[in-house]
Formats: sequence, structure tokens, C-alpha cells
Amino acid sequence: MSSTVRTLASRVLITPALPRPRLRRLVQLYLGLYLFGLSGAMLLRSDLGATPWDVLHQGLSLQTGLTIGTWSVIIGALLMLLWIPLRQKAGIGTLSNVVVIGLSTDLSLWLLPTTDLMFWRVTLLVGGVLVCAVATGCYIGVGLGPGPRDGLMTGLAARGLSVRLARTLIELTVALAGFLLGGTVGIGTVVFMVAIGPLAQVFLPMMRMPEPTSRGEGNPEQTRR
Repeated sequence: MSSTVRTLASRVLITPALPRPRLRRLVQLYLGLYLFGLSGAMLLRSDLGATPWDVLHQGLSLQTGLTIGTWSVIIGALLMLLWIPLRQKAGIGTLSNVVVIGLSTDLSLWLLPTTDLMFWRVTLLVGGVLVCAVATGCYIGVGLGPGPRDGLMTGLAARGLSVRLARTLIELTVALAGFLLGGTVGIGTVVFMVAIGPLAQVFLPMMRMPEPTSRGEGNPEQTRR
């Protein structure tokens, strides 16, 4: 029975068991997830343009009354369903990603005050992008599975699209949908899309941990949410 469970887990999970060093991986994983939510909230509070996915979450929030974090959780869960036909494997980080980032976003929005001062809005924008880069290094560095949004990207890439094209098409689509629903697209959205990749590459080497393996299979590098 245990052998059957392990076999099933290896088919749907990248890392059925938490690899060593376990405590450091967990601390770094949940720190990264919290920082993702904080960075998204900082960009939203800047009112200069949110991340593409948060533009969608914000638009849906405005239309339904549910919080932005709640929509982050809902969208993440729905995207996991799309992984089934795309045959993507989840990890402990993937499942945590769905819930923790949404909770962190709502908590951070509650803690961060609104402001009309341009200096502080720009500070929130720049700080939000930097915090997201640190979060990306933390999250990718633990190697515990891609975020639900990136799993969609890599799944499409595995079917013929380049990773860059798949990511661009997805983010443009969700940003446009969010904008039509009332979400904020602005200079912050553009700055985020241009800067996050290079900045994440700065922090990733500092936080990368030994690649976890499951039955001898390495975990492929993934990107952000």
C-alpha cells in the first residue's frame, strides 16, 4: 500500500518528501511567499500599476467585492486544474503558493496605508519590485515546485511555445482582462515586467539550495508565481 502511495505521489508531485535541509527550506519558502504578497500589495498601494496577475485580481475584486487576496487564491486553485491536461507536477511550494500569497496580500494591504504623495508612491513601486525580486530568489531557491501561474507557462512551453512567448501572452492577456474589469495598469506594470527578471537573477544565486531529487530525478528550475 505504501509503495502504491509513493508511486502515485511521484507522478503528481515533484518532491513527495521535503528534502534536506528541511527547516531552512521551509523558512525560506514561506518567507518568499510572504514577500510575494507584500510586494504585490506595495505595487497596488502605489496606484501606479500592479503586476499583471494582480491587475486581474484587483479587477475581479472591484467587480465582486471579494478581496484581492481571495481572488489570488481562487485563480491559483483554478490554474491548478489546468495543470491536469498539461501534465505538470506540483510541489509543496506550489500548494503553499496558492494559499499563502493571497493571505499575505490581504494582510499587507491592510497594514500599508494609502497615500497621495508621489514620492511615497514611487517608493512603494520601486520597493515592491525589489521585494518581489528577493521573494523570487527565495522561492525558486528552495526548489519545491513552480507557482501555479508559472506551471501554466511551462506547460504551454512544453507544447511548442517558447517560455518567453508563453509568459508574454499569458501576462498580456491577464493584464488586459484585469484592466477591462477596472484594475490599474500603469508605469508600475511596465517597470515590473521589464525589471523583475534581471533583478531576480541577482538574488537567486544567493539563495539557491541543493536541487531536491525524487527517485533520482532533478527538479527543473522554475520562475516566480
